[in-house]
Amino acid sequence: MIKDSSKTINAWCSYDWSNSVYNLIVTTAIFPVYYSAMTREAFNGEVIEFFGWKVDNTVIYTYAISFSFLITVILYPILSGIADFSGMKKRFMQFFTYLGSGACFGLFLFDGYNVEYGIFMAILASIGYAGSVVFYNAFLPEIASEGKMDQVSARGFSMGYVGSVILLIISLVLILNFETFGFVNSSAATRFVFLLVGMWWIGFSQIAFYHLKDNPTGHKVTSAILTQGFGELKKVFMHLKEKVSSIRFLYSFFFYSMGVQTVMLLAPLFGETEIGMTGDEMIVVVLILQVLAIGGAYFFAFVSKIKGNKFAIVSAILIWLMVCVGAYFAQDKVAFYVLAAFLGFVMGGIQSISRSTYSKLIPAGTTDSASYFSFYDVTDKLAIVLGTASFGIIEQITGSMRNSILCMTLFFIVGLLILSTVELIKNKE
Repeated sequence: MIKDSSKTINAWCSYDWSNSVYNLIVTTAIFPVYYSAMTREAFNGEVIEFFGWKVDNTVIYTYAISFSFLITVILYPILSGIADFSGMKKRFMQFFTYLGSGACFGLFLFDGYNVEYGIFMAILASIGYAGSVVFYNAFLPEIASEGKMDQVSARGFSMGYVGSVILLIISLVLILNFETFGFVNSSAATRFVFLLVGMWWIGFSQIAFYHLKDNPTGHKVTSAILTQGFGELKKVFMHLKEKVSSIRFLYSFFFYSMGVQTVMLLAPLFGETEIGMTGDEMIVVVLILQVLAIGGAYFFAFVSKIKGNKFAIVSAILIWLMVCVGAYFAQDKVAFYVLAAFLGFVMGGIQSISRSTYSKLIPAGTTDSASYFSFYDVTDKLAIVLGTASFGIIEQITGSMRNSILCMTLFFIVGLLILSTVELIKNKE
């Protein structure tokens, strides 16, 4: 593939358009609220029975998210090693796309009573999404030169936000006007939305699959290759370790990602449980998040161009700290809306700049981009595992999500302190 080709870059960005609807609708906006409401109705309260274990519905959902990302952490090294060895990143990207979108179709059958089934489908969908993203990200250094990575990364996230907002609005219209569209109730309309997510994801992803090209090496994949991924991961770590700034950036990224990803994933449950937001109001909140995230992604790419990646990330972390502290004290819906606006603006920025910053740390011309991004995504997903698990444990012990979200500030502070010791070069034109 030719670097900086507008056709290839647009095709790559289109995958963000296709898979971000899962991240918004299933992970963030609709499924968590639907899951909470349906399980509460099925079990006459917050406490549900999961394989004979009595536990709060929000706690088991938090643990399920942690478990799904733990699975991907285990799979990443194996799969990335095979992908680099065989030169077939796109094939793995396709496999996880079909797994995730298929699980979204499966959520159509979840009604609250079959909670074990619903959690299983949610885990499969999460694995599909997380698995596809590592190979998708690995194409970034292949399609864009260093000087354009920030803008290309921002464009991808922005297209994802736009696409997901469009489908969320369609979903909102269907759910709020379910009778008009022939549904017996809002729950039936919501389940249909999960089908739409699966169709959108699998359908639009074909654009990227058509234009992105694998580079088959001709190497035969044998059982011995299954362990090569861990060797590749070790090689990447040893290379990054030789560069002090690179390894410190990853340490910093690990800690602040624990806060970023956990707050993003569990904000809807926090809004419903602690603030009293209704399902419809939470959808409006998420729309605010997505619209502002588009501007945020481009804004922080601009800041990075002028002041450098480090300045942009530090600025974003400081805003995240403010959001977490504000959430702890927030008592009414107006305050929650204001916090959501800040969160949305910084959400796209920190994700986009983090991805492009790491891309610049990968050696030019490497053939192991999947392994390098596997290391990045293992760091990211392990952060989610520990972050969401911490959130759930603190809630279970203290009985309040407020204490959980306040503790997220510790992760941001540690990440900020480590980042203060990192030297990152400014962009090369």
